Amino acid sequence: MFKTLFIAFVTISSFSAAQAQTTEEQPGADLIVYNAKIFTGNQAHPEASALAVKQGRIYSVGSDVDILDLKNSNTEIIDARSRRLIPGIIDAHIHVLNDLAYSYNVRWDGVPTLREALAMLSEQAARTPKGQWVKVIGGWSPYQFEENRFPTLDELRSAVPDRPMIVQYAYNQAFLNKQAMGALGVGTDRFPKVPDTEFEQDSHGNPTGVVHGYTWLFLALESMVPQPTFDEQVSSLIYSIHGLNRFGVTSIIDNGGSWPYPEAQARVNVLARDNRLNVRMPFVDLQLGTGGPVNMVDLEIEAITKTAPISPGQNLHPSLAHGHEYRGAGEVLSGEVHDHENFDRPAVIIEPAKMRRFVEQDVMKLVQRRIPFRMHVSYNENISPFLDALEKVNETIPLDGLKWSLEHAETISAVNIDRVKKLGGGIALDAKMALHADGFIKTYGREKALETPLLRKLVDSGIPLAMTTDAFRAATFNPWVGISWMVSGKSVSGSKVLAENNRLSRAEALTLFTSRAAWFMNAEAELGTIAPGNLADFAVLNKDYFTVPEEQISSISSVLTIMDGKVVYGAQDYSALSPKLPEILPAWSPLKYFGSYHVEK
Repeated sequence: MFKTLFIAFVTISSFSAAQAQTTEEQPGADLIVYNAKIFTGNQAHPEASALAVKQGRIYSVGSDVDILDLKNSNTEIIDARSRRLIPGIIDAHIHVLNDLAYSYNVRWDGVPTLREALAMLSEQAARTPKGQWVKVIGGWSPYQFEENRFPTLDELRSAVPDRPMIVQYAYNQAFLNKQAMGALGVGTDRFPKVPDTEFEQDSHGNPTGVVHGYTWLFLALESMVPQPTFDEQVSSLIYSIHGLNRFGVTSIIDNGGSWPYPEAQARVNVLARDNRLNVRMPFVDLQLGTGGPVNMVDLEIEAITKTAPISPGQNLHPSLAHGHEYRGAGEVLSGEVHDHENFDRPAVIIEPAKMRRFVEQDVMKLVQRRIPFRMHVSYNENISPFLDALEKVNETIPLDGLKWSLEHAETISAVNIDRVKKLGGGIALDAKMALHADGFIKTYGREKALETPLLRKLVDSGIPLAMTTDAFRAATFNPWVGISWMVSGKSVSGSKVLAENNRLSRAEALTLFTSRAAWFMNAEAELGTIAPGNLADFAVLNKDYFTVPEEQISSISSVLTIMDGKVVYGAQDYSALSPKLPEILPAWSPLKYFGSYHVEK
């Protein structure tokens, strides 16, 4: 009897095992890309022609013959047609969640002439419904235009005669037509009372409509115009990410804005729950409060411990690695020590004692709680007292591997680079000088510009370092504009703005947007290079970055962007592979007609 039962058990077990084996996935690749010129970023294996992907990760890199041998009957096979393939771009400092009205805005990014830019405004004014505004909110520079100048108020008013209009240049100045001035209450108590706001005036002393200021002014103005619905905000998120995918961007770190945690995350969750978040999107959080002076560090601690508890490194995305991780506080930790980088004005220098007091009283709270932080600080004069105090904090409460960084740091000195490195920090630079260096020269002189930032010293120092865009308002979201500037030394106007000995090789420049940027995501072991075991994020380019003339680098884009082993963007030969996007909201959105970057439509 026992023998009979034993035989029956073995038979059933064998049948179950065989049945399970037939339902298991076939060995071999989910995706193979071959016939490519692969820049791996991996020194042990710098070049290859093919790669294989399995379950969202790269599992083999090599020759066409070796990799194609890994296919099975279900493998998707893509011929790169001898194009350049690079690791996915990582933009370690960008403000996607600050631009949830993205679909309301005309984007002048990459537009080559002022004539065309004005024509876009005129066309959009004709379709913008009553009660809405015509808006250009950053991402452009007057120096990108062939005309090499700002638009005049007369030109803007002619283009937009019967709708309120605001054209904002970075966080430096804005142009308002008469309808906008009336709606904002210019000249009345309704207009925001923000320090350092200056209106240009006509011969009679009346405001002309050109207003100069700093970040807080422009954030206040944005809050006074018509706001998008929740669904329109989700649409803005979808299309801003799509614009990033177009340039090969597969990972970003959102650096906070007007919508704080956990409010902003509700929009991301809509995409995450349907697995439609087409970029890895860790975030740092910025708590501005609801008006008036606030302690932003205290608000941050309250938000992550009481309002919606979350821990550093915790991922809010249910399945995507680094999908929507909390990476700490920043980039603004206090409005009182925020040194706005408006290169058209002299540097904003914070009283050293105030900066030291802020670090010793407030940053110390973050260190005590092991909350990573990122600190906006542009000018070396402010970096020095910040580091003075942080070194003092470190003596009593060791940083001991806590991730922290300086953001922007355009004029940091060689001495302070070494101090940051000794404290275990990183520096997230930005490419604003690519767009705004001509203005910087007018304020600070060409000699200063040639060494701003100290690119060569920073790269050679070995400090954790990234180049970023700081988009969508302070600069364009196209990383190739910044890469072009680092390599050629030229701004968008064609002016030489980086000294020859302060430029980078093409490989060095690319690593600041790939392997070196991965440090800021705490993902150095799995992002930024094409290597077995790494996450399958990469882009096939429309031009060979390593061989095209320097003047063509800024026009590079992706024809195929893969994130997590899946196609998130396709163009030219690969258009059919691109995921279908929902209809953009609202129906009159400028993006529907112009796209998010020049010649996209």
